[in-house]
Amino acid sequence: MVSSSSSTKLVFFACFVLFTFSDKLVAGESDKVQLNLYYESLCPGCQRFIVDELVKIFDSDLDTITDVKLVPFGNAKVSDNLTVICQHGEEECKLNSLEACVINTLPNQKLQYNFIRCVENYTKNWESSCLKGYGDEKAINACYNSDLSKKLILGYAKQTSSLKPEHEFVPWVTLNSKPLYTNLDDLVGQVCKAYKGKSTPLPKICSSSALSEWKMSKLEFSYVDETINH
Repeated sequence: MVSSSSSTKLVFFACFVLFTFSDKLVAGESDKVQLNLYYESLCPGCQRFIVDELVKIFDSDLDTITDVKLVPFGNAKVSDNLTVICQHGEEECKLNSLEACVINTLPNQKLQYNFIRCVENYTKNWESSCLKGYGDEKAINACYNSDLSKKLILGYAKQTSSLKPEHEFVPWVTLNSKPLYTNLDDLVGQVCKAYKGKSTPLPKICSSSALSEWKMSKLEFSYVDETINH
């Protein structure tokens, strides 16, 4: 059972917080597409993007050309007395802390993403659904219940509070340091377009025929889903 980290104060604050992006946050030199996602747990738009859109990177061969960096506390602020402020309150801060520990503990991006996607899919019963199925439960618990959790919280919150240019909403997505303001539902096409590398062949899904087929299947799925909902 994961318990709350001790001394970091958790308080509420209004939904959309201005924050800024800096290309200095992109780690390392690589010819892969650098995809950074700044997000908050319990944010409906963030949950939709993580569950429905980001999965396309890891369910296809796009992960061979994409370096995904997940940054929780994408809408958080830190007060002068080191109080972390989350837009949806204490429960959101707890889940953000958990996901920060997951990123710190699990060894690769796909494992990290799968765990976080599970949590965002099952925010009410993530302990039974996710904790034992996706990673090192003991190590994640140890991180979450230690001072390391607080350090990760403050580090991510300070990082996201200094992002540029100013922006009001999360999810805040960048490709190769450039904010992706629109077409978040066309992530596959955007990543294919952004890849300029030579060390890895362009994934098959990026071919014009495969991309067209993928977009058509997406439209058909959206039509079926809309019909069912009505």
